[in-house]
Amino acid sequence: MTARSPLLKLNNGVEMPALGLGVYQSSPQETAAAVSTAIGDGYRLIDTAAGYQNEKEVGDGIVRSGADRGELFVTTKLWTADYGYDSTLRAFDTSLTKLGLDYLDLYLLHWPKPSAFDATVASYKAAEKLLADGRVRAIGVCNHNPDHLQNLLDRTDVVPAVNQVELHPYFIQSEVREANARHGIVTQSWSPIGGVNVYMAADPNAVKNPLRDPGVTELATRYGKTPAQVLLRWHLEHGLSAIPKSVKAHRIAENIDLFDFALTPDDVAAIDALDTGVRGGPDPDNR
Repeated sequence: MTARSPLLKLNNGVEMPALGLGVYQSSPQETAAAVSTAIGDGYRLIDTAAGYQNEKEVGDGIVRSGADRGELFVTTKLWTADYGYDSTLRAFDTSLTKLGLDYLDLYLLHWPKPSAFDATVASYKAAEKLLADGRVRAIGVCNHNPDHLQNLLDRTDVVPAVNQVELHPYFIQSEVREANARHGIVTQSWSPIGGVNVYMAADPNAVKNPLRDPGVTELATRYGKTPAQVLLRWHLEHGLSAIPKSVKAHRIAENIDLFDFALTPDDVAAIDALDTGVRGGPDPDNR
């Protein structure tokens, strides 16, 4: 039996699975099998990016799965080197060709690029055209802080459907989530179990891993779940979308096995209290 994620309704009426498979740092050799496995386990959201250099393998995995295209929600992202109106349209065509698809479900700008925000605006306007032309079902952004978001809203017409940001119990992004909510934007969490704190640790001898936090492991023991399952359930309890990455079949299956338990409000608050206010990944103001 396969599990299916609950759906979140975007601000344009399109429905997106709350839980998906991310493929950041998934090697091309491993990506197709991971995608096919995930779809077989019930995942319907697959998140990739031009910058990940594995869009073709995501497409191969979709074909290998045998799934009906209409059942899937496929996201990719525009890399900053392709920002600008015409270059965005070309980059979109390239991504679509690599994925082997006729349309995308969600197209995101990967970074706000505040030092060259005119190019960010031009790219978003190109995404608006792709949306109007029916080539993508929804558009959005990644890594936009409230000031980036407001700047974009002031200069464009379509409110982003999604803002994908670093978000895990050690960096809960309250201000970003509140700004997104004011505009009806779904917050989507990358590195939802805090892996960025491990693979980008400033000090390898002082890694801050939410999976090993005593409060999280205690909840996992209480519920008979893994720490990763507890953390992913925390995202769902908050109404967030989460895209955990794995290429291991047992982890992929584990990460979607979330729908036979729920955290209490006190549990959620306890995990919220783990926030350090310190991001593990890059600062969007420097990208």
